[in-house]
Amino acid sequence: MIQAKEELLQALHSALTQMAPGATLQAAFESPKHAEHGDLAITAAMGLAKALKRPPRDIAASLVSTLKGEPAVQRWVDALEIAGPGFVNLRLKAQARQRIVTEVLQAGAGFGLRRAHGGRVMVEFVSANPTGPLHVGHGRNAALGDCVCNLLATQGWQVTREFYYNDAGVQINTLGASVQARLQGLKPGDAAWPEAAYNGEYIADIAADYLARKTVRADDREVTAGGDVNDLDGITRFAVAYLRHEQDLDLRAFGVRFDTYYLESSLYTDGRVERTVQQLVAAGKTYERDGALWLRSTDYGDDKDRVMRKSDGTYTYFVPDVAYHVSKWERGFTKVINVQGSDHHGTVARVRAGLQAAGVGIPPGYPDYVLYKMITVMKGGEEVKISKRAGSYVTLRDLIEWTSRDAVRFFLSSRKSDTEFVFDVDLALKRNDENPVFYVQYAHARICSVLALWQDQRAVDAREASAAELERLVAPAETALMRELARYPDVLARAADEFAPHDLAFYLRDVAAAFHAYYSAERFMVDDAALARARIALLTATRQVLRNGFAVLGISAPDSMGRESNEES
Repeated sequence: MIQAKEELLQALHSALTQMAPGATLQAAFESPKHAEHGDLAITAAMGLAKALKRPPRDIAASLVSTLKGEPAVQRWVDALEIAGPGFVNLRLKAQARQRIVTEVLQAGAGFGLRRAHGGRVMVEFVSANPTGPLHVGHGRNAALGDCVCNLLATQGWQVTREFYYNDAGVQINTLGASVQARLQGLKPGDAAWPEAAYNGEYIADIAADYLARKTVRADDREVTAGGDVNDLDGITRFAVAYLRHEQDLDLRAFGVRFDTYYLESSLYTDGRVERTVQQLVAAGKTYERDGALWLRSTDYGDDKDRVMRKSDGTYTYFVPDVAYHVSKWERGFTKVINVQGSDHHGTVARVRAGLQAAGVGIPPGYPDYVLYKMITVMKGGEEVKISKRAGSYVTLRDLIEWTSRDAVRFFLSSRKSDTEFVFDVDLALKRNDENPVFYVQYAHARICSVLALWQDQRAVDAREASAAELERLVAPAETALMRELARYPDVLARAADEFAPHDLAFYLRDVAAAFHAYYSAERFMVDDAALARARIALLTATRQVLRNGFAVLGISAPDSMGRESNEES
């Protein structure tokens, strides 16, 4: 069907060029919302109505007439129908749909992928402060960011994953003071316990390892504890390395990796913050008032000008952000995506304004943002608010230990990022169709069990099913399943373009639903050898598409789920 669609797209382009030579309308198909409306839909008639000064349905009639003369339409289309205000619905011939089985099996793991085009993109995500364990919000960030990276890679982008460490500022000082207080024998609740200190049990763990003079290794550093209770700087360095190591372990367990790590502290030690401020001043985009340095961010659409340097000489937090993004641009990343919590919404306009004002050639709208809302965790019908280890929040490690990596990754990727999300631990543990990750993985496992039984009984390879045998795939459930498989490349492209992993998650549920319906409607081990080979080929193709989609979401493709012992009857 992919080949048929490509040829039909060229035919549509040819027809539109004949009908409206000067029009710039792009040839494109849409998927009808209801299968009974056909396989492909054309909306061009509505777009041409104004330019051609004709009613859309008249234009649709002319388009149908022109398309009927195209060889690709004659080869692949069974019927062209005009509907509604001017839609043109295409009903494909059965062999056009059936070709998707061969196309998937030939492409294998490469099905749906676009060729590399040389474009480079950086995705910055997680970027957790090294002051505590990763919480469930970081988990959503990690799942979204990693899936966005995988989606972009399917579309030919060369993707760089970057983690920005906020290793400078008040929160780092608070971390060191918290560990030192533990080393001095204090604990949360004591009268002398610092009011702003971190209260989780992990602070006691850091203190114990510091006293034991242990060595910790993070991605770019190795620190051996000095054991001196009075060495606040040494305590802080050890604590930061300790927590960076812990976060590394959590992310590795979550199946997330990074190509580069960028330290906030380096923006100051390298002089990048000062240079960026000087660039803004030299460009005439700042002014002094009340002893502070202000950015004229209203010149770039912000609702008010922003303070860059306070009267006490310290910089506001968006200034290093601007300097950091200048660094991204100078490193050659003309496309950058930041995955951040929705509480960062207010920084978008001011960071973009600062980048525009810097005058280094950065275009408007740079960088792109994926903003996500936080998570409510439910367990046993009640909201879970704290973790003993963290002291004040549920950690990513808690969520994985309570359920599984697959469940956490799928759940956190399966909702639109800017919507509230409730993670139901009890639902994630269910081994039935109510659990969406179980539902999609069970489809894969079911297929594996049928294919294993097939291999035991038939010494043939269904991947070699001929076109003549595939013509036997005409049952309604087969047609529905093949239609779903053919959607995969477009789903990937749209999800990548819109930074929307949830679209892929929903698609995989649609594929699983189509397969489960097929499983219930038809038998596969039939006496008709040609029909059996064709059906096994379709199952093999379905398994491949599920595997490909699972890989993008970062979940496993189990061969068995332990639910039913005998899948085929």
